[in-house]
Amino acid sequence: MVDDRSTLTSAKAALVGELSAVDLQVDAVYVGTRKDGAPADPLNALLKVANQGGFRYRGEARKKLELLVLKTNMDDPDWPDELDPETGIFTYYGDNKVPGVDLHETKKFGNLILRTIFEDSRGGQEGRQLVPPIFLFARAGTSRALRFLGLAVPGAVDLDASEELVAIWRSTKGQRFQNYRARFTVLDAARMSRAWVDSIIAEKPDHSLAPAAWQLWRRTGKRKALLAPRTLEYRSPIEQLPADGASSAIVEAIRHHFIGREHAFEHCAAALAQMMIPQIAGLDVTRPTRDGGRDGIGQLRVGSGPSGILVDFALEAKCTSVTTGVGAKEMSRLISRLRHRQFGVIVTTSYVTPQIYKEIKEDQHPIVVIAARDIVELLRRNGRGSLEAVRRWLNDEFHADEKAQG
Repeated sequence: MVDDRSTLTSAKAALVGELSAVDLQVDAVYVGTRKDGAPADPLNALLKVANQGGFRYRGEARKKLELLVLKTNMDDPDWPDELDPETGIFTYYGDNKVPGVDLHETKKFGNLILRTIFEDSRGGQEGRQLVPPIFLFARAGTSRALRFLGLAVPGAVDLDASEELVAIWRSTKGQRFQNYRARFTVLDAARMSRAWVDSIIAEKPDHSLAPAAWQLWRRTGKRKALLAPRTLEYRSPIEQLPADGASSAIVEAIRHHFIGREHAFEHCAAALAQMMIPQIAGLDVTRPTRDGGRDGIGQLRVGSGPSGILVDFALEAKCTSVTTGVGAKEMSRLISRLRHRQFGVIVTTSYVTPQIYKEIKEDQHPIVVIAARDIVELLRRNGRGSLEAVRRWLNDEFHADEKAQG
């Protein structure tokens, strides 16, 4: 039980009736219980929506929604939903996750809903009035404990309309199918008042009670994101290493694939760098005997067309055990090769040691770090979420004959 009934700031349980009276506070964890002590779904009590599924809503999917809840477990390797707290961008995948179903004919009509709200969001002020409030929740420990991630709107400031909602192809057991990848902006709104939520539930929405950032978007289309910069610019080894057993197995598979042929990992590192930085215009792996201390050199395109420019960068690749961090020697080698207005990328199946990571941040060296955990996340975002898929990718793209050539 909590003293302040308007918000929960921890995972303490509250009776269902009490949840129906609280505000929604960003990063608060909500857990519902019945009077007999049995666990209850908190979303039903909080927002009067269904008890199951990633898409939950009030209203009719094929007509008009009063509110929409997007719930994620954040642990599906094939469909890696993600919140970037530093930019406020939330990536969410639709509900067509098996072959044999049309993109928009899913059981909960989740993909149809995504298509509709993104189309409406691009329809000017009149269209934005049709977009329902979108509440984001993520599992927090157990299926009955949910963390409120915030209030969202479709799209993002730095994305073209064609990038906000994309139908992507996936395959399983040789069968191909499509699903949506949607990007939302979490608005700068710390608390949603119970009065506003209740007015929506009662089908008499009083949007004058809504957060100012949401009202601003409805009027003008301007997205004021909730930004949460890191208090420390560098990451600890734990933050750079795989978060679970499945992720560790993927990193180990990569390392094992290149044992005795570590120079061949440079090609893999180049591919990973291009996954993280799609604007890379070209990247060449240098020969081991002529690389001058660099494993690769490339160019990043900034801008487009005749106005675009190319920025040079250097790539360093380290295929080592997760117990062997990148230290001063390797980082100094990369930094020493950077000329004025160049930057570096280091790709490692391990981590950068804390002291070195701290130094490159404090000294403002332009180095992009792609550590073991980043490798797994990049592969998952690109449709290689399982160990089997990663092994196929390694065998197809970095064949033993090619590796032998260096």
